[in-house]
Amino acid sequence: MSGALDEQVSKEPPEVSSGTLWRNTDFLKFWSGEALSLFGTQITSLALPLTAVIAFDASAEAVGLLRFLQLVPYLFLALVFGVWVDRGRRKPIMMAANAVRMLLIALIPLLWHLHHLSMSGLLVIACVVGVFSVLFDVSWMSFVPTLVKDSRHYVEANQKLGVTQSTTDVAGPGVAGVLIGWLGPPTAMVLDAVSYLASLAGLLLIRTPEPVPPRSDQAKRHLGRELLEGVRWVFGHGVLRSLAVLAPFTNFSLTCVQTLFLLYGVRDRGLSPEAVGLVFSCSSVGALLGALMSRSVLRRYPVGPVYGLALAAIYTAPLLLPLAGGPRPVVIALFILSLLISYFGSGLSNVTQLSLRQTITPGSLMGRMNAAFRTLLFGGGALGGLFGGLIGGAIGLRPGLTVVAICSAAMVVPIALSPVVRLRAMPAPETEPATSPEAA
Repeated sequence: MSGALDEQVSKEPPEVSSGTLWRNTDFLKFWSGEALSLFGTQITSLALPLTAVIAFDASAEAVGLLRFLQLVPYLFLALVFGVWVDRGRRKPIMMAANAVRMLLIALIPLLWHLHHLSMSGLLVIACVVGVFSVLFDVSWMSFVPTLVKDSRHYVEANQKLGVTQSTTDVAGPGVAGVLIGWLGPPTAMVLDAVSYLASLAGLLLIRTPEPVPPRSDQAKRHLGRELLEGVRWVFGHGVLRSLAVLAPFTNFSLTCVQTLFLLYGVRDRGLSPEAVGLVFSCSSVGALLGALMSRSVLRRYPVGPVYGLALAAIYTAPLLLPLAGGPRPVVIALFILSLLISYFGSGLSNVTQLSLRQTITPGSLMGRMNAAFRTLLFGGGALGGLFGGLIGGAIGLRPGLTVVAICSAAMVVPIALSPVVRLRAMPAPETEPATSPEAA
């Protein structure tokens, strides 16, 4: 990383319009590469657990463990990676993370066709891919403010990225279900490997220079002290603390419900991969609408109540899933409606809370702030996936889904009591902290 200083590009960054990001060519390159990568990820998100369920006849506990291993690296590594990301340039880290993920995902269909893929091998690959997903996620959230220098454009940038995520959520599972049904779950993951290659190409074309701390400052840094600075920043700021307290419960609920629903739909309701993909695609329209509407909603209504209502939608919508009964079309329609409402809340809340976090946090702490939130969000998701598999195996899939849905709905009480829901407008951007890296 130290040699990167000598490679600093002298060109000026692309011209950025004062009113839009459409003229920010480097942001557009990043955005395009991410769109292709996110679409490929949709294939793996569905193909990986279906490989376990269909190819290895995995139990509910094994599927929960698979989901846990995908996300648990966030719990243990995000904060450390956040310190590393704040020490240097983010783009080389992102490129390395995508290159490793590309090779690992491509390894799954290769091992499958050589008859060397096992359930234990699948679990190991899922965990290692999760490690490099942590590294990429912590980096890109800190890299966007480098491309989008005006904090007034953060909502627009996050809306564009959120719409892209939601669009791939809509189109991805349906296409993924067809491809998985046609090619088989392991083979379909080749397309995800190709999508990481496209993301790498987009990053290579970006020419905006990234500022890096002087070597004299880097020499004085200490991992534990820097990590503590990031945690203190998050839990010492009133708005960030409120967001952080709610973060793990949100992803716990979403991942637990998704894990149980996938097992319940395939095992108890006999849904095919195509039908599962259809449910996820149709319901993901909700996330797309939430992201698309976020800018106009945040212009017209106070930011706190918007965020609170979005979270309430996430937590209460799963109540419909265990109630779905009757003819197959009615069951599928209720599945779609439940997930659509939940995903709408997710699309709206993601843009809102990410814009709040980026506005509040100075650049020198951006990586560590994002790392703290990734730890909380995906740590909650990892535990949610594991808990979903365990409760489904212990008391049955439908009873487990019922218990999880009721407990999820109970979260509306702490949401209503949270100080963040009383926030009226986006806070003013914070200045860089005056303390040096040597400060305690």
